[in-house]
Amino acid sequence: MAEAIRTLQIDRLPVAIYESPEQLGAAAALATREAITGAVEAKGSARIVLATGNSQLALFRTLLRLGGVAWPKVTIFHLDEYLGIDPTHRASFPRFLRRHLLDQIDARAFHPIPSRPGDPEQACRDYETSLRREPIDLVVLGLGENGHLAFNDPPYARFDDPLWVKIVRLDEVSRRQQVGEGHFGSLDEVPTHAITLTIPALLAADRLLCIAPEARKAEAVRACLVEPISEERPGSVLRRAPHARLLLDRDSAALLEL
Repeated sequence: MAEAIRTLQIDRLPVAIYESPEQLGAAAALATREAITGAVEAKGSARIVLATGNSQLALFRTLLRLGGVAWPKVTIFHLDEYLGIDPTHRASFPRFLRRHLLDQIDARAFHPIPSRPGDPEQACRDYETSLRREPIDLVVLGLGENGHLAFNDPPYARFDDPLWVKIVRLDEVSRRQQVGEGHFGSLDEVPTHAITLTIPALLAADRLLCIAPEARKAEAVRACLVEPISEERPGSVLRRAPHARLLLDRDSAALLEL
C-alpha cells in the first residue's frame, strides 16, 4: 500500500502527504478498516460517520477492494444533507453513499439524515439523540474549498456550538463547490440550507480522519494549517485535536511552506 512522501505535525494534528489521490485513498481505507476492526474487537460493534463527495471515492473503492471489514457489526451515520432536496436527486448524500458503498456491503444499519422531514428541527433533535446513544468510533470527513467541515461554513461555524445537529445556511463558496464537482447544473439549483453535524459533534468521536485531495483544496489547506485557528477557517480546529489525522496529496499540499 501507499506510503506518505512526507509527514509533519501542525500543533497537535498529524499530517501525511501522499503522491496522488489514489494513494491517499488507499491510506485512508487502511486507517478506516483499522479503526473499525479495533472497535469491533474491543466491544463487538462499531459506529462510524462517513463523508460524501468526490474526495471520498478513492477511499470507498479501496475499502471495497481490500475487504476484511466486519460490516454486519458496523452502524453508519453521515455528516450532512441538503434541506428540501429530492432523495432521488444525484446530489443527495444518502443516495451517494448507497451508490458508492452501502449497496455493496452488508452494514448493520444506516441512519440517513432526512432531506424532507415534516419538522426539520425535530429531525435534528432525533438525529442527535441517535448519535449520542453510544460513542462514535470514527468520523471520516473532507475539507471544503472554504475550509468547512461538514456544512459548518464560515461565517456560521461555531467551535462551541451547544447543538450536535442543526439547520444551517450554506455559504455561496460551498454551494459553488457543489456545482464545480458536477452535482448540480447551476448555482440556482443548489439548496440554500442543509442539516449538518456541528463541529463539537465531529470532535466528540474517538478518531477523526480528514481527507483533502486535489489542487482546488490547496488554499483551504494552507489557511487552515498556517493561519490562526479561527471559526473563519473551520478546518483549523483540527489542529487542537490529537485524535485527528489529516491526509493530503501532493496537489492539495502544494501551498504549504513548512
